[in-house]
Amino acid sequence: MKTKILRRAIVAGVLAASGVIGITVASPAYAQFGGIVYDPTNYAQNVLTAARSLQQINNQIQQIQNQATSLINEARNLASLPFSSLQQLQQQVQRTQQLLGEAQRIAYDVQNVQQAFTDRYKGAALTGDHARMVANANARWEDSVGAFEDVLKVQAGVVGNIDGARTTMNNLVSASQSATGALQATQAGNQLLALQSQQLADLTAAVAAQGRAQALQSARQAAEEAEGRERFRRFMGN
Repeated sequence: MKTKILRRAIVAGVLAASGVIGITVASPAYAQFGGIVYDPTNYAQNVLTAARSLQQINNQIQQIQNQATSLINEARNLASLPFSSLQQLQQQVQRTQQLLGEAQRIAYDVQNVQQAFTDRYKGAALTGDHARMVANANARWEDSVGAFEDVLKVQAGVVGNIDGARTTMNNLVSASQSATGALQATQAGNQLLALQSQQLADLTAAVAAQGRAQALQSARQAAEEAEGRERFRRFMGN
């Protein structure tokens, strides 16, 4: 009796196991939890789509950051240099021009030079009467003395501009080294070139004043030689 009951229990267990296995094999690839259907394939696709969307958003954020950086760099490149030495350089050039404009007796003018040489250095100025020759000789001496005085004035003005040029150069070099963009660096370089131009203008003025004085001195000596020959001719003729 006990053997039959044991057999029936074993058969029932086998049949139950076969039924469970059949249900597991035949079940679809999704499960239901509390009324919510879970599909692994659909879930994986959703995760992939979200990852791609996140990547696109990150790319857009990076592009915006690059554009912002580019705009910042452009703003720096377009920023103007806060320091300007133009007014100071112009004042220095004007002072030198003023000294040249104060040239005594013979100005830096072609017509004025021609008139002065006609009146005192050649032609009738060397062959007139004794009083005229003495007056012209004295005028030529005054021309030379005035020209050398002008040279000293111009040289003093040029030397006076050196200290201002040094200060301007230091400020421009500092501004160039601390420039935040291309425009500021270019403007600093342009102002340094303007400073060099101002210094060249001072040098030109000093050379011109020196050359003027030497030319008048040489012209005075030549006029004295011509006048001496005229006096000797008159003495021998008498």
